[in-house]
Amino acid sequence: MAKWQAYGAKNMNAKKDFPILKRRINGKEIAYLDNAATTQKPKCVLDAMDDYYTMHNANIHRGIYKISEEATEMYEKAHENAGRFVDAGFQEMVFTRNTTESINLVAYSLLPEFQKGDEIVLSRMEHHSNLVPWQHVAKMSGARLKYIELLEDGSIDMESAKKAISRKTKLVSIAHMSNVLGTINDAREIGRIAHSNGAMIMVDGAQSVPHFQISVKKLDCDFLAFSAHKMLGPTGIGCLYGKKEILEGMRPFLYGGEMIREVSYESAKFNELPWKFEAGTQNIAGAIGFDRAIGYLRSIGMDNIRDHGKMILAYATRRLSEIEGLRIIGNSRHKGSIISFDFRGIPPHDMAAILDAEGICIRAGHHCAMPLMKYLGVNGTSRASFYIYNTKEDADRIANGIEKGRKLFKV
Repeated sequence: MAKWQAYGAKNMNAKKDFPILKRRINGKEIAYLDNAATTQKPKCVLDAMDDYYTMHNANIHRGIYKISEEATEMYEKAHENAGRFVDAGFQEMVFTRNTTESINLVAYSLLPEFQKGDEIVLSRMEHHSNLVPWQHVAKMSGARLKYIELLEDGSIDMESAKKAISRKTKLVSIAHMSNVLGTINDAREIGRIAHSNGAMIMVDGAQSVPHFQISVKKLDCDFLAFSAHKMLGPTGIGCLYGKKEILEGMRPFLYGGEMIREVSYESAKFNELPWKFEAGTQNIAGAIGFDRAIGYLRSIGMDNIRDHGKMILAYATRRLSEIEGLRIIGNSRHKGSIISFDFRGIPPHDMAAILDAEGICIRAGHHCAMPLMKYLGVNGTSRASFYIYNTKEDADRIANGIEKGRKLFKV
């Protein structure tokens, strides 16, 4: 209990670390509840990136001068710490632009491995980033897409998973935590089913990695993708974890500078991991900012972040459930701090505008999951998503804002 109280005290002051949260919208302090889309950045992250550009700005690797060596050391330290954050080795962690690029890297690199008759298994809750690339692979290779069905509470039907994954399955790609429903899937068990059928498993960790401790060794996943900007880091940098032996056998996704070891006019030999998959000048400042974000999260503790998310989710769920006409979509027992809802008589975008007038930031629409919306029988939802700087007061504010909207629309 003392550990939780210590974090609770820290969290009460967490907003002071985030300059943007000092802004006022329509005369009201921001209540930022769009963290599933992107998180805000603490000042230490902004300062780290500014320090790189101000004091160490140079390209990495091969520069035999002081500031290039400093930049290289900072970039490689970020690589190492990103790997440690998910229990991965240095050579197993590739920097990309984001989760979307990480998934595309795997899809394009493995494309030659797929052929007619192979199967790719996804769930019905996937983000477009973990759907459209596999649609392309299926179209180009003749492979077939199959889908794992959902239960009424928005969780994966494990019996459906066992039926969908077969000896024909080449790869299973699954969201660890849904950006719409908040559902936390049993990626380890789904991976076990995949491996028992000779298939690989890719885990979309865009929503899960920011919220609780992840170990790729314990998950035993073949690939894990996640993004810095959803965990207090900058936009434009993300990670792909891949098992070393698999990455070594994959062809590069991008070709050019940095990813090569030797080049002639006729051919090229590729660099060692992870540089084999990092063509061209990388987002050096972004990596340094990401490293500082990881340090910030570690200073709080991922277990504390998980517990805080559970507390906020429980409180906000109770407050919103009390509002007449509001329906929460996704009620799995295993859920992260995301609440999607619809409201009788108020379309999602109108709801977002009503709340914006109160200084409350939420997301409205299909959340890059149009097939899921159709599957659920809705056109879109309003979505509130919480993170470390959110408090019970923010949950109260959104509940009060929705009540104000209900009166305004007379529903």
